[in-house]
Amino acid sequence: MGVEVEETHERSHWRRKYATRLKLVDGFVILWAVAGAFTVRFGLSEPQSGTDRDIDYVMLSVVLVSAWWLMLEFWGSREPRTLGSGSEEYKRVLSSSAWLFGLVAIVSYALRIDTARGFVGLAFPAGVLGLLAARWLVRQHLSLERKSGKSSSRVLIIGGPHSAAHLIRSLRSVPAAGYLPVAAHLPGASGDNRTMPSLAIPVTGREPDFDSILAVIVNSNVDAVAVSAGVNIHPQDLRRLGWELAARDIGMILAPALTDVAGPRIHTQPVAGLPLIHVSTPKLTGGKKVAKRAFDIVGAGALLAFLSPLFLILALLVRLTDPGPVFYRQERIGIRGTTFHMLKFRSMRVGADAQLKELLKLQGSSDQPLFKIDNDPRITPLGRVLRKYSLDELPQLLNVIGGSMSLVGPRPQREGEVALYDDAAHRRLYVSPGMSGLWQVSGRSNLTWEESIRLDLYYVENWSLMGDVIILFKTFKAVFASTGAV
Repeated sequence: MGVEVEETHERSHWRRKYATRLKLVDGFVILWAVAGAFTVRFGLSEPQSGTDRDIDYVMLSVVLVSAWWLMLEFWGSREPRTLGSGSEEYKRVLSSSAWLFGLVAIVSYALRIDTARGFVGLAFPAGVLGLLAARWLVRQHLSLERKSGKSSSRVLIIGGPHSAAHLIRSLRSVPAAGYLPVAAHLPGASGDNRTMPSLAIPVTGREPDFDSILAVIVNSNVDAVAVSAGVNIHPQDLRRLGWELAARDIGMILAPALTDVAGPRIHTQPVAGLPLIHVSTPKLTGGKKVAKRAFDIVGAGALLAFLSPLFLILALLVRLTDPGPVFYRQERIGIRGTTFHMLKFRSMRVGADAQLKELLKLQGSSDQPLFKIDNDPRITPLGRVLRKYSLDELPQLLNVIGGSMSLVGPRPQREGEVALYDDAAHRRLYVSPGMSGLWQVSGRSNLTWEESIRLDLYYVENWSLMGDVIILFKTFKAVFASTGAV
């Protein structure tokens, strides 16, 4: 019994450490925001009360700091499962803060208390922005630790060989999520090998009975158990397993046979004690279509106005450093298979397209869909700089204004690439191609053909306006890092 308590203590060490860190960071940010708002609004001295309805702002500041800190705790913004990846942590910070200040406004109105609007109006945005920035910094540190195998939940995978292998690969692909597969149990599977060779992970056994599975879990010293689809376990045994894991403070994760489906599309409905999962069909029509188009026009228009001096400078440099036109027009395939001419600042010598097939043959990759040329000799010296920081793609803002492209969307591809699509890949033509997208923030030209198509399909299947905003923010980071640029 003493050994089990010690193992549980070790497993929960990183959780307590980060919970404590978040409590300290939250307290500091909230105190900074409220004290700063007080100082800006009233100076260093306490405001004088004019009537019996006036309030003591020093006492209000103390109450506000305490209440804000507690609201973050009650809203679960420091729960370990929300740390490291996803937007849930940030949503909880925003929700708890909005509810608190909403309550302050309601109480002030109901009791007719004349609360200084400048004080509240400064504290709320400063605190929210500060909390989000601080949480992001803490998350970066946590992600670095998780990538090195630390501060993660040790997970035992239970399921069939194929579903377990897929789940293991998926969890390993996002180490920042904090799930570290350490072993697999394959109930009812054939074979007697004790490892999964392709994944280099130990197999604890193949016994399907409840007692054997529970013994494996206890002996594995794991933080969570992930049950993949198609597992050969009786439903009643699975329910008993959930009870036993809860008693031992071990998490239980059920991984359905769904791939590339984002959270907002998933809805659960309990029916007869069964948690049925509903997957909504993504539709970019009606109000959503109008919102995306409005976002494109406003965003592209603002960027064009802001970057117009840079446009002029780059146009002059292209014209002066290499004879030929400033812009390069290339036919690409757009929404529903329509063609359009995509604009770029010219980064290659004139007549470069005529040399493509010959260069592909020399490289031995004439059958490759993405038509990449390693160390492409057609690119001008200025063109290499433009491509490294994606400056050659800025004229595509004109395509966005014209409606042939979007700020965010699937990668715009050539006719020859589209000809290689299978039925699934054609779904990426349901929306307009984008200047940026998941492919841009996930490696750009370092991606394989299959990876590029998978990311585009994920975007089409799970589009949201907030997702577009997040991708644009990540784009700036990817561009400055010049990851995968060619």
